[in-house]
Amino acid sequence: MIPRYQRFLFAILLLASLAMGVALWQLRERAHQRLIAGQDSAPTSAPEVAPAEQATLLVANDEDSSLTAQVHSLPLPADPGSRGRAVLGKLLDLYAAADATHPVPGGGSSVTQVFLLPAPELGAGAHSPAPAGDPQQGPQLAVVDLTAGFAASHPSGIETETLTVLSICGTLHANLPRVTQVRFLVDGQPRPTLAGHADLTRTYLAGDAAPSEGTQP
Repeated sequence: MIPRYQRFLFAILLLASLAMGVALWQLRERAHQRLIAGQDSAPTSAPEVAPAEQATLLVANDEDSSLTAQVHSLPLPADPGSRGRAVLGKLLDLYAAADATHPVPGGGSSVTQVFLLPAPELGAGAHSPAPAGDPQQGPQLAVVDLTAGFAASHPSGIETETLTVLSICGTLHANLPRVTQVRFLVDGQPRPTLAGHADLTRTYLAGDAAPSEGTQP
């Protein structure tokens, strides 16, 4: 015969087990409800992606010191500054590729920002007027902010540095026709040269970057 105190102890343990089971079931239900609430609040649609458009890049070639217009399809944001950064990013990605005609390390991440400002007067004969058919909006100055790493790793030499600068200027103008002048910063600060030769203290005119004949796909 089971002693009375053992029956009493067994009943207490059984009640404690039942209480713990109920508590665990309640905790499980609460966790499940929080999970459902989190799923309901999560976005159900994919983030908006900029549509692909045709962009013209002025690609440098070291063999003949030329700039060739190439057409590429890539997503381009509506904002002009972001659009400028996107096309320059693609240009520098081409230069960072293994088969580049103008090898420059860094790639698209070397362009931090492209700022667009009203273009100032540059004196008689140097000012570029607003594009024809757009009399309500004047020309723009693009300020291209490059990374210090890009400048530090850029091959040194007047010809190769000038090709990089001119290809950037021409690519911006080809995709943002209102950009008639370009200036450069490195990590947000003025810099005397790109890699010891190309002057980054001056304002470049888009007209300085003339592509060679023909356009490549």
